[in-house]
Amino acid sequence: MFIDKVKIRCKAGDGGDGAVAFRKEKFVPNGGPNGGDGGRGGSIIFKADKNLSSLVDFRYKKVFKADSGENGSGNNKYGKSAEDVIIKVPAGTVIRNAENNNVLADLMSVDDEVVLLKGGKGGRGNAKFATPTRQAPRFSEKGIKTKEYEFVLELRTLADVGLVGFPNVGKSTLLSIVSNAKPKIANYHFTTLAPNIGVVSMHNYSFVMADIPGLISGASEGLGLGHEFLRHVARTRLLIHVVDISGSEGRDPYEDYLAINAELKSYSEDVAKLPQVVALNKTDLLADKSVIDDFKKKVGNNVKVYPISAVSNSGVEAMMQEVIDQLVKLPVKERLEIEEYDIDYKDYTKYEIVKTDDGFEVFGDMVDKLLGNVALDDLRSNAYFQKRVKESGIIEELKKLGLKEGDKVIFGDIEFEYAE
Repeated sequence: MFIDKVKIRCKAGDGGDGAVAFRKEKFVPNGGPNGGDGGRGGSIIFKADKNLSSLVDFRYKKVFKADSGENGSGNNKYGKSAEDVIIKVPAGTVIRNAENNNVLADLMSVDDEVVLLKGGKGGRGNAKFATPTRQAPRFSEKGIKTKEYEFVLELRTLADVGLVGFPNVGKSTLLSIVSNAKPKIANYHFTTLAPNIGVVSMHNYSFVMADIPGLISGASEGLGLGHEFLRHVARTRLLIHVVDISGSEGRDPYEDYLAINAELKSYSEDVAKLPQVVALNKTDLLADKSVIDDFKKKVGNNVKVYPISAVSNSGVEAMMQEVIDQLVKLPVKERLEIEEYDIDYKDYTKYEIVKTDDGFEVFGDMVDKLLGNVALDDLRSNAYFQKRVKESGIIEELKKLGLKEGDKVIFGDIEFEYAE
């Protein structure tokens, strides 16, 4: 089964919590703190694998979660960091943010990889909070908690040349005689249900050719198979537009040519602008060769047109030489433009303040970190939290906005009453 688009959910591992522990040592206040730090959570990494050609492995497994880091322990023992989760995908896979469709990664080549979600940082143990004036801290940091995200994986076939045209015009037959591909060939519409790929080696030049499933009118709007597979032509540098010049399916060859180009343009202006070589196939079925000249007159002199018969191999070599001549001059496709931001990025210097009926509410990444890293049920830890809030400038900013004695200030799910 060929699958070229899936939606999955991923979550990096949470950081382990720092430990609160004390060593028993004579003349050391309260035994001395020796709680170790928590370990880092596992990251989510995507890697392009040469042994994969489809996203079929994601048909049933759609959730990927990395393990959390271990908690720290006494004797300054750090928690073990979790293993990263490496998700293998075919080369040519584009990863999008499901929320806004932004491109986050384009793994065009084998062994390309990207760390899409970083594991949460482990919390510090109480040994890290010891100071000359606070020799026995009874609190530690919690590990950073991570969020779950949805991603869309799209496979875009990596081929230099794409074969496009209506169903049953002879694309698969042409691919089979010029490359090492062995596509299924039959006289039915939509025999090709997935892009067939072959390597062409001619005249000391090699390139990859893909047979894109047949298009029909309305393909760019979801009709037929074309809508699902038009993305596969986006990677190609040149198109071979195969037309049934014999009209064996009861259609007009020139109308077919116009219809396919209209679908390509409807899908993408960039795809529509790709160089084309037109292959007028099934010339062996023609009783009247004048239809070839008529077709050439209609498309004009600027279009490269080659009458061929894929079945008898007539005219194919001359057409392929034209393809090679053009490929030599065409630049290699570049990666898609990547959205330049870390999807899991947090700015721990940022916060927002909102005025409420009886006080203020403070929220943002800074607040999340302060709340997540300190155990508020411990008096010393609570005092440390309030000290950090004051040092961050939040209290000063609240006062500028009118904070006064007795006002309620909400941090996340915690409510405080302000007192001077």
